[in-house]
Amino acid sequence: KPTEIKSVQEGFPLPILDNVYHCGYHSVKSYGAASYLLVRPDGNILIDSPRFTSPIVKNIEAKGGIRYLYLSHRDDVADHQKFQEHFNCERILHEDEITADTKDVEIKLSGSAEIAIAPDVLIIPVPGHTKGHTVLLYQNKVLFSGDHLAWSDRLKQLVAFKDFCWYSWQELISSMEKLTYYDFEWILPGHGRRYHGNLAEVRKQMQICLTWMKEA
Repeated sequence: KPTEIKSVQEGFPLPILDNVYHCGYHSVKSYGAASYLLVRPDGNILIDSPRFTSPIVKNIEAKGGIRYLYLSHRDDVADHQKFQEHFNCERILHEDEITADTKDVEIKLSGSAEIAIAPDVLIIPVPGHTKGHTVLLYQNKVLFSGDHLAWSDRLKQLVAFKDFCWYSWQELISSMEKLTYYDFEWILPGHGRRYHGNLAEVRKQMQICLTWMKEA
């Protein structure tokens, strides 16, 4: 109700676990994708971009601002420029995802090797959905998967998005196989449902996903 709007606004970003938050304020510019805030002593990371609007900006300020704005791929950049200008943060995006709108990002990744931007933060290239799509792994615990991987309530399993695979389904399968060598317990996607399980459960689900992808 209108009288409850302020209290709802104050609830964002919403805590998911420990120092990981769901930003809300999904943007039509990012096709409604979810974005997340990772709060760290060495500097917070905004994972993909929500709408730039006063309530979420103020609440991010209260949590220490933004050091890095990590962009998983070209589709989910939304109001990245406004966040950069306000927080003076460094944007991170793979060079294969650069467009006219993101040509000035501060950190351009390249190649297919993983990149550690901090001891607890690893960026892993996973081409498939798009050519330069990457995912971000935090503390071998939380995978911010962008448009690469999500839980499907309908299928009751982890899935990739074949109908929205803009680069290569075979590359996406290879990237998913690559991801099975990493440990994580949480999957926080841009689209689709989150998933949480212990390491054994996640490994099992990843294999189910791979089998499904190869048969799709």
